[in-house]
Amino acid sequence: MKIGVIHDYADVFRQTAAFARLRGHEVEIHTGAETDPARLAGYLAGCEALVLTQQRVRFPRALVERLPQLRFISQTGRNAYHIDLQACTEHGVAVSVGGTAPRAGGGGNFSATVELTWALILSALHHVPYEVQRLKQGHWQSTVGTSVFGKTLGIYAYGHIGRPVAQAGRAFGMKVVCWGREGSSAAARADGFAIAPGREAFFESVDVLSLHLASNAQTRGIVTAADLARMKTTALLVNTSRAPLIAEGALVAALENGRPGFAAVDVFENEPVLGASHPLLTMKNALCT
Repeated sequence: MKIGVIHDYADVFRQTAAFARLRGHEVEIHTGAETDPARLAGYLAGCEALVLTQQRVRFPRALVERLPQLRFISQTGRNAYHIDLQACTEHGVAVSVGGTAPRAGGGGNFSATVELTWALILSALHHVPYEVQRLKQGHWQSTVGTSVFGKTLGIYAYGHIGRPVAQAGRAFGMKVVCWGREGSSAAARADGFAIAPGREAFFESVDVLSLHLASNAQTRGIVTAADLARMKTTALLVNTSRAPLIAEGALVAALENGRPGFAAVDVFENEPVLGASHPLLTMKNALCT
């Protein structure tokens, strides 16, 4: 069987147990960032199975129809919004998402996102990237970090990722306030976390805001420019979920206006970001990975 693995930027698939089990099959691993359906179809011609890395490329009907031998897609990320599931069904292509049937959210390695969220929070508040660079340039420390102890951590969507992020905040001595849909809020309340009295109060009160919503048609642009304008000038916004949760262009404009004062993000509207082409990469009050 010919199996294609695409958008494995760091070439990590070869190191997995799954790769070892494919011995005897023809496996092609593509580490590039190609997104054009026609060129992707050329790379993947003859593949009967594909492994998609996260949601790094859209898999539209046009691409499905160009791969007549394709019978199975394994989606490593926990969402399938980027795959035309209807087209897959019509062409007899089964789709597995995070080890589950395809839906808005499936399985996934939540701990990695939780850890990255906290790595960004602490790195941003303690100016770690800046001070590392300064030290390499021959300078001693020149900034004072901000402790999270006693500060207010806002969790937007208390779910599989929001929950452990909130629990870590509690362990650090933070006051945790949550906001989201009723089911999310009920779960947070049951675990002893406070619920903001209203949306405006939520954005106004937090010192650190971490977004943990799924990305879909309902949540696209759910964080508006008006929401960001209510945040403190000292506040930090962290997004390790999906860039489209924030209204297009709103975060850059908000940072230019100083509310919030800082942002740390691991997601962008169009990925990969090459050639330092995103405006956030030029901003002193943004930490991007």
